[in-house]
Amino acid sequence: MVRMARERYGLAINSGPFGIDSRPALVGAKFAEAQGVGEAYHDAVFRAYWQDAKNIEDVDVLAAVATAVGLDRDQFLAALDEPTYQNEMMADVQQAFQYGLSGVPALVYNNKYLVTGAQPYELLVEVAEKASEK
Repeated sequence: MVRMARERYGLAINSGPFGIDSRPALVGAKFAEAQGVGEAYHDAVFRAYWQDAKNIEDVDVLAAVATAVGLDRDQFLAALDEPTYQNEMMADVQQAFQYGLSGVPALVYNNKYLVTGAQPYELLVEVAEKASEK
């Protein structure tokens, strides 16, 4: 994966620690989505973990990411303990388990095609095109 990212996309992978609990980041994503900055938050969390080697289990790291995408720090931190966002995150986790997923990356196309692991862009395009044909 590291070599593919470097050779194909010119990206240096410098991942954060393994074995962490990413659920705080996932709860934060639900809050960010509700505030209209879900995609920016997602991209920033991925960059923080995969390129800046940050521990995305650390709420201070997540709060810095949140403020960088325009979210209020205090509201973001409060949202991490909100049952509404936690329940939304758990519903996503349950759906992933129903698909048979237990890790990332994993993409599900059209509720039919599953692609797991780091895959070349060309394969992702091929699966997306196949899924849109059906």
